[in-house]
Amino acid sequence: MPKIEEVILGVEQTEKGARLQSKDQYVLRVAKGANKIQIKQAAEAEFKVDVLKVNTQNYLGKWRRLTKKAGRRADWKKAIVTVAEGQKIELK
Repeated sequence: MPKIEEVILGVEQTEKGARLQSKDQYVLRVAKGANKIQIKQAAEAEFKVDVLKVNTQNYLGKWRRLTKKAGRRADWKKAIVTVAEGQKIELK
């Protein structure tokens, strides 16, 4: 179980994430072992916002060819965090 400061790995800045920001939703890359309660607590502590809802998705790493051998990218977890109306997460 990850510690509260190890839960959020970063903010995903993608086209879909930019569309979701108009609905007060943000896309975060989180630790694989984190649950929704830990993600909510970490987001509230790190970004100083009120989190209303958390949706999570697990992604399997893709197989990629590295010269003659096959390699695999790491598995990762994404969380879509809905914040209270009028609040924002400052992106760097």
